[in-house]
Amino acid sequence: MKKIALTLVLTVTMFSCNSIQNIGSSSNLKQAATLLGSLSSNSTVQQVSTLFTLLDTNKDETISTTEAIGSVSENFNVLDTDNSTSLNLTELTGLLALLK
Repeated sequence: MKKIALTLVLTVTMFSCNSIQNIGSSSNLKQAATLLGSLSSNSTVQQVSTLFTLLDTNKDETISTTEAIGSVSENFNVLDTDNSTSLNLTELTGLLALLK
C-alpha cells in the first residue's frame, strides 16, 4: 500500500511540475511558429483555428499577450477588437485581413 501511495504522490508531483508540462508546449510553439510563417492572404480559417489551438498553451480558449508570438504579438492590440487583453478565435481570424 505504501508503494502505491508513494508512486501516486510522485506521479502527481511530476505532472504538476512546469518543466514536465512545458515539454509539449515547446513542440506546440515550434509548430505554431511554422504555421504562422506559412500564413498568407490565401490561408483558411481552419489554419487560423489550428494556430489558435497551438498558441493557447493554457487551454483557456483565449490567447494572452504571453502566449502570442510573431505577427500575432506584433499586431495584438489591433487584433484585440474588444480590448479584453486577450484574443478569442474570431479576433485571431482578423489576422487574415492583415495579411492582404
